[in-house]
Amino acid sequence: MQAGKPILYSYFRSSCSWRVRIALALKGIAYETVPVNLIKDGGQQFSKDFQALNPMKQVPTLKIDGITIHQSLAIIEYLEETRPTPRLLPQDPKKRASVRMISDLITSGIQPLQNLSILKKVGEVSKDLREETQLTWAQNAITSGFNALEQILQSTAGKYCVGDEVTMADLCLVPQVANAERFKVDFTPYPTISCINKRLLALEAFQVSHPCRQPDTPTELRA
Repeated sequence: MQAGKPILYSYFRSSCSWRVRIALALKGIAYETVPVNLIKDGGQQFSKDFQALNPMKQVPTLKIDGITIHQSLAIIEYLEETRPTPRLLPQDPKKRASVRMISDLITSGIQPLQNLSILKKVGEVSKDLREETQLTWAQNAITSGFNALEQILQSTAGKYCVGDEVTMADLCLVPQVANAERFKVDFTPYPTISCINKRLLALEAFQVSHPCRQPDTPTELRA
């Protein structure tokens, strides 16, 4: 194991980074944060130094145990395999499959369609109505995914996404709900998503990892 604290390269508002911050908090892993501003200077993730660290030029990136890991779910699964308490993947294979299914739905089927790089491209296509077009695009991407997710959760949920224990699926849900709120999505059709999100936000690990409480959170957004 690597001596010293793990290092998380993160951006306060990044939903992918937030997933990992929740996992680190739940597992009680102390770490150092290196902020990577995705907007300042044209995006600090595009610097040569960061590209050498992560060729995809994305956050999060975690240095831990002498290795560097990219992609939030890969990081979370590594933490689960090396530091299994508390467990984020159920022991039951069927429940574990549900957790991975929901996690993938959010991280592959919703978030990438409304992330910063895609919205920039959408804005370039319609420069005259950039903000309106970007908002509509993001809302459509999220609601399409949430329509499916709400239906799935009605059969898998207990207190949380899968049963009554916090799992990797919950780590993906909360940041995506925050994105949806930022893009002014109507939550009326999503009572299950809303209830689970409310329960999760009451937990300390979700609070300390929140974007409003990070080292790089702008003063006006701190809480």
